[in-house]
Amino acid sequence: MKDPRHVTLHDTGLELPLADGLEHYFNYYWLRDNCPSSFSPVTRERSFDIFHLDQPPRAETAVVEGDALVIHWQGEDHVTRMPLSWLETYAGGKTRADVADLPRKAWFADHYADVPRFSQPRLVADPAERAKWMEAILVEGFAIVSDMPDTEAGITELAELMGSVRPTFFGTYFDVYMQIDPTNTAYTAGALELHTDTPAEEFAPGIQFLHCRANSVDGGESLYADGVAVANDFRHRDPEGFRLLSTVPIPFFCEHDTYDARSRQTVIELDAHGEVSGLTISQHMADIFDLDQRLLDDYYPAFCRFGRMLQEEKYVMHFLMKAGECMVFDNHRIVHGRAAYTATSGERMLRGCYVDRSEMRSTYRALVSEGRFKA
Repeated sequence: MKDPRHVTLHDTGLELPLADGLEHYFNYYWLRDNCPSSFSPVTRERSFDIFHLDQPPRAETAVVEGDALVIHWQGEDHVTRMPLSWLETYAGGKTRADVADLPRKAWFADHYADVPRFSQPRLVADPAERAKWMEAILVEGFAIVSDMPDTEAGITELAELMGSVRPTFFGTYFDVYMQIDPTNTAYTAGALELHTDTPAEEFAPGIQFLHCRANSVDGGESLYADGVAVANDFRHRDPEGFRLLSTVPIPFFCEHDTYDARSRQTVIELDAHGEVSGLTISQHMADIFDLDQRLLDDYYPAFCRFGRMLQEEKYVMHFLMKAGECMVFDNHRIVHGRAAYTATSGERMLRGCYVDRSEMRSTYRALVSEGRFKA
């Protein structure tokens, strides 16, 4: 009978049994590169440079001692000791677990009463509250922060709890109010259709902050919908349309005197699991579709079917923003818009900015987990 702790050496790697009772193969380069001694406990970066090995790594001997695999390397005065539990984490090419990879919860038009709500002073004071806030964005894509200070710096203080403020071609911040010579539909009193922001950016910013400083006008109701909910239903309603919108990139643009931004994006965004993670859509920033005209025979009708579906009552949440509130939402998931308002009826002033989704995930991981380097 084979020793359950026996390690089999091969030319390019080794095999050893793990807790699941199966033999697992591990490549020598991977084992040598990921030796615990390869990482600095101070910088938390790899300090070993595998490029400088004189010859391909190969085990002279490898044995299981206690709860660890111990490898003596050929041609090196070096011993690697790896916990078996750590090897089990990566056996068979498994991806390292990510606490920020949370299942999304789709929501619909009746969601306003259940929107996650947080107080700005509490977020500033309490790291645990900040973790709950970011978890709400990861899961639902939308949250409302109240008790905002009535200052230009208020939005900065809030955004920097999540990450660095991320400029776009509009600048670091943008102020939404009625302008005489507007460079964007948002800077008018007209209706603004449901959209995601800055689709013409090669990598559109991920998390949007909209701080309502004043809102006393007639009209101007805010419109929000969960792109995940709509796209998931579209996948069942129109499988071929879903395939086209999730695989065929289309052009977007944003042009004025000092910028000419262009990108190609798929309307429906899928994550590494093949699940819908969001949308990129903006009717007023869609460029001329430079696709094959025969492809457009199928693509345009699917694009229009999906655009109409986004506006169905089932999905669109309507409410009036209040002064002192900040809408925080995933710009790759939540489509937003605004009903028209009467410009002379009062004051409507919003200040906005962005943080990248990757920064939010990074901050969330640091708040809720110890990472790879435990104290």
